[in-house]
Amino acid sequence: MIEVFNIIPWTAGLVFLYAAWSDFQRWRIPNGAVLALIAVYALGAAVKLLAVEDVGATLFSLSGIGGDVGAGLLLFTLGVVLWAFRLFGAGDAKLFLPIGLFVGWHGMLPFAIFLLIGGILTMLALKVPMPLAFAHYAVAMRIEEIRVSRKIPYGVIMVLATLVTMAFGGHQA
Repeated sequence: MIEVFNIIPWTAGLVFLYAAWSDFQRWRIPNGAVLALIAVYALGAAVKLLAVEDVGATLFSLSGIGGDVGAGLLLFTLGVVLWAFRLFGAGDAKLFLPIGLFVGWHGMLPFAIFLLIGGILTMLALKVPMPLAFAHYAVAMRIEEIRVSRKIPYGVIMVLATLVTMAFGGHQA
């Protein structure tokens, strides 16, 4: 069962990257990606429950599944509020739920710090003109389109902050 447990964060990371790439390309985060992330978390949580002796502590502690679900619901609520005020897209709001599941309650502060740093770096990067040597690449043209439209694909920043938090925090489902 340990092999299945170790593959959970890698699978989640790949699905998170797919969601970020989709947001970067089309300003859309597929519902399937969000549902896949929730399913991957649920699989990891089930494996964790089968492997521990104290199921109650695993379910209800802040460092266990209860903390993960609490973090997911808190972030999702924040996302819905930001969406209601037209500050976020619906995909970004939905993506907050699995992000909370994977960073957990104790990963919320590092996630917020990495999200802030990513947001500041993105805003600064969008202010810098694209060097002409790179202007013909598809990614550079997309960045220029984002700069002109002033529509930021926040999912990219959110996913990068999540992956860094998962990597440094070591928290998995």
